Amino acid sequence: MGAGWLAAPMERHGRAAATSASSAREPVPGGPDGRRREPLRRRANSASAPAVGASASASPSASPSAEGVRRDRPGSYSGATSASRQRVESLKKKRPLFPWFGLDIGGTLVKLVYFEPKDITAEEEEEEVESLKSIRKYLTSNVAYGSTGIRDVHLELKDLTLCGRKGNLHFIRFPTHDMPAFIQMGRDKNFSSLHTVFCATGGGAYKFEQDFLTIGDLQLCKLDELDCLIKGILYIDSVGFNGRSQCYYFENPADCEKCQKLPFDLKNPYPLLLVNIGSGVSILAVYSKDNYKRVTGTSLGGGTFFGLCCLLTGCTTFEEALEMASRGDSTKVDKLVRDIYGGDYERFGLPGWAVASSFGNMMSKEKREAVSKEDLARATLITITNNIGSIARMCALNENINQVVFVGNFLRINTIAMRLLAYALDYWSKGQLKALFSEHEGYFGAVGALLELLKIP
Repeated sequence: MGAGWLAAPMERHGRAAATSASSAREPVPGGPDGRRREPLRRRANSASAPAVGASASASPSASPSAEGVRRDRPGSYSGATSASRQRVESLKKKRPLFPWFGLDIGGTLVKLVYFEPKDITAEEEEEEVESLKSIRKYLTSNVAYGSTGIRDVHLELKDLTLCGRKGNLHFIRFPTHDMPAFIQMGRDKNFSSLHTVFCATGGGAYKFEQDFLTIGDLQLCKLDELDCLIKGILYIDSVGFNGRSQCYYFENPADCEKCQKLPFDLKNPYPLLLVNIGSGVSILAVYSKDNYKRVTGTSLGGGTFFGLCCLLTGCTTFEEALEMASRGDSTKVDKLVRDIYGGDYERFGLPGWAVASSFGNMMSKEKREAVSKEDLARATLITITNNIGSIARMCALNENINQVVFVGNFLRINTIAMRLLAYALDYWSKGQLKALFSEHEGYFGAVGALLELLKIP
């Protein structure tokens, strides 16, 4: 019998328990018919960013002599103002010219973050070249670009301060197979005249480096994806999500009626096990922002789920695959412990509802003919999630870590997988492991690339 580690009670009754609780369901950005983003319209060089006003308030009304005393007294208002001005001038010299982007080119999706400055002065706006205005207007006034590009509006971070500039951070994604068109459009729009170096991470930063250079006349600053991932996670968690927590967990994940998504304060993050689920999976043990190791990984990730669903069901988008899975019954496809033992395997504490063999029922011609495409999609999702959760649990035990943070685009609008991971880690560890999730699950690498562009530690 296979090691049926992971299955939750919500799988016991098949379709009735397929959907997540309404309180735990995430909004679905874009949709299967989301349109591809056009590459950015960029021309001509930008002017240097002017200094921003000092952050400290002016001194209270006082006589000139009193003002003089305050200048010489450490910690005075005017001293703080002077120091603020010096800091602003220093930031002005160090920060790059606009526009500010961070790019993560993954095996399936390209993730792009864009900082939209909101504190532009009248003088700065007058000096700003037309192409920069065009970029800002194009990116911020659209939620879809072309046929498959999507701006995840619900993830926008407002009133963020980066390098002394205040603005909003936008999150955009499009399929990696559209990268050649993106580079060509960058050439057509003369983007290289605005930027000569583009900070990028992910495998595509290496794969497409020569294309960026020869076609787009753009030099890529290639960054390690795991460094960027951790840097992005820690930064986004530190700034929060527009006044609320970035991190969350599920309470009562196996109960459709009682399941709740609750905030989690990751104020003491170390050590943590970071499970990054993209096309494949990497698992990291993080002991501090500068001390981490890749423990292991698996090739069975989000790309596997989507690829198998395309083969088994004929679906064409990730969203469609998840929608089909939400209506399926995996117990018609998988062989459970009870299918073998007639009930629980009590000696080793294996409940009858646990999966003994993923897709095990498909050995029977009769059962193959009885399953629907929705059942197959559901079973595929459960199989991939089971494998990831099982490996993560073993890694957490080996590393003696009880906080497990799951991130990556596999989890986007994928409440089924998140609830299953949450329940399984708690059940099989007897409450010792907690599964945590993050609102910006797939964008941390791109954020880390942006921070490197701005040289933010």
